[in-house]
Amino acid sequence: MGTDSGQGARASAGPARRRGPSPEKTARTRAQVVQAAMAEFLDQGYSAATMAGVARRAGLAKGTLYLYFPTKEALFAGIVRDIVTNPLQEAEAQAIGAEETVADYFRRTLVPVMRRIESSGRAAVARLILAEGARFPVLAEVYREEVFHPLVDHIRLHAARAIARGEPGGEILARHPHLLIAPLWVGMVNNGVIAPDRPLDIGAMFEASLDLIFR
Repeated sequence: MGTDSGQGARASAGPARRRGPSPEKTARTRAQVVQAAMAEFLDQGYSAATMAGVARRAGLAKGTLYLYFPTKEALFAGIVRDIVTNPLQEAEAQAIGAEETVADYFRRTLVPVMRRIESSGRAAVARLILAEGARFPVLAEVYREEVFHPLVDHIRLHAARAIARGEPGGEILARHPHLLIAPLWVGMVNNGVIAPDRPLDIGAMFEASLDLIFR
């Protein structure tokens, strides 16, 4: 009787629960998918890229891919957030020092990000927007709301701070915040379309723009 009751207790308990993937494994798989998606989009263009192609590049089943990103649009948004937005947010999250000028604050926080804009893949994502954003407005919308507007707003915020502190250049930057990031777009277009055989140093151009505005 003792044996039967033990078996009954085990049967009523049901099968043991399987543990889901750890947060670390989930994060690794998501990063793997994002990198594969960027390669697919840059090789094929957004219109010709497929979820099956992304899954193949990532070495995953197509069903697994859909667990992370339900649509191609969501996948592109993931690329923007992980590859483009996160580094900018990390820079913007750093507080300006009490005695630090706005120009020096931008040099400390934004210049390193801009120096890696090509090697990190962020410039390639921007060029994809330029190439296909008109045909696929959702791409431009994601980039505009996640990257472009927040960066311009960040510049405006600190331009106002420069004006309040009486620092030179603040009024110019407040009126024309796009001046500071214009060299980025010139460099990205040159390096990817106009003269890729004669690439421009985007980080150096951004720093030169700082010098001109805050001289």
